[in-house]
Amino acid sequence: MLELAILGFLYDTPLHGYELRKRITALTGHVRPVAESTLYPAIKRLEKAGLLERATEPGAVAAPRHVLTLTEDGESELRRRLAGPVRRDITDENRWFTVLAFLRHLPDPAAQAAVLRRRLAFLETPASFFYEGDRPLRAEELDDPFRRGVLTVARATTQAELAWLRATIDSLEGAAR
Repeated sequence: MLELAILGFLYDTPLHGYELRKRITALTGHVRPVAESTLYPAIKRLEKAGLLERATEPGAVAAPRHVLTLTEDGESELRRRLAGPVRRDITDENRWFTVLAFLRHLPDPAAQAAVLRRRLAFLETPASFFYEGDRPLRAEELDDPFRRGVLTVARATTQAELAWLRATIDSLEGAAR
């Protein structure tokens, strides 16, 4: 997901590493903070693969800055990853938010809707954090107020996301016609 976030933010605008790190942290940092020791090797991998370029610009006050820019191949790679996210990118909420943050860069509304449909199908599958055998438990079936709280909050969040997904898919499919 780090590489997707790098590609996505650089698709928006060229950035230097520090600003890129701040933006990624704002998107995912509450769950997965981005350390320099993780970010800069990922940048080097993407640069080596020809997906981004580095240019040196004079610093305003300090040393020169390295500004990162997405290449045409980088734009293509971003669109490829957005059009075909792996299952975990659909099912893991934090990874999903990263996909969602950049899905607008996929230019085809039908392709955008196809990605949203995968998330919709995942959310419509009965599931729970707690089970009795193979049967998912509902909040109303639990005596533990804390576990009941987990399920109550998760249900409300899921219902809101389902409503948003359905409305957005309808809108995208209408635009594609």
